[in-house]
Amino acid sequence: MNFQEFDESNNNITTTNNLMMVTSMATASASASASASASSSSTSPPSITSSSRYENQKRRDWNTFGQYLRNHRPLLTLSRCSGAHVLEFLRYLDQFGKTKVHTQMCPFFGHPNPPAPCPCPLRQAWGSLDALIGRLRAAFEENGGKPEANPFGARAVRLYLREVRDSQAKARGISYEKKKRKRPPSQAQPQPQPPPPRQLPPPPSNESNP
Repeated sequence: MNFQEFDESNNNITTTNNLMMVTSMATASASASASASASSSSTSPPSITSSSRYENQKRRDWNTFGQYLRNHRPLLTLSRCSGAHVLEFLRYLDQFGKTKVHTQMCPFFGHPNPPAPCPCPLRQAWGSLDALIGRLRAAFEENGGKPEANPFGARAVRLYLREVRDSQAKARGISYEKKKRKRPPSQAQPQPQPPPPRQLPPPPSNESNP
């Protein structure tokens, strides 16, 4: 996919969103005149709502990356985008971060709850970057990209995210390790009892009968 097709895809998505908005407004107007029971039955389930939020966020992220490519100098096309360009994009997003990451010279380095403000820089949190890359990786393939050529799944990107996770964990004094679920205590099963000892027959008597 070249840059022009990528740009046309974004324009088509915008047009589709406008049509969906008009349709949703008409549907909302019709629902307002319906009865209370009909309006309650038309409510979307929570799973559909969460799915639509994910799709909307993924579309916004894809458009943001497209804008970044258009502003890149020299001009960068999607087909020439590599893992190194993805790393540039992630570092570019750090200027909009809201997570305080303490430097090693800061007295609050490794302190999860610093008692006072400090001049340490704000960065994008590791969790936000990890989720962003996941959405962009999916959007790349949904827009015609091949999985083996996906720059968001490059090894350099995975290593960068791991480095950000480890460095932020040390600087902020928190752990990103997943908590292991505690297994419920298993009920002690009764041990099998050993079989009773076999009773041997009495030895024959040597006394003769009178």
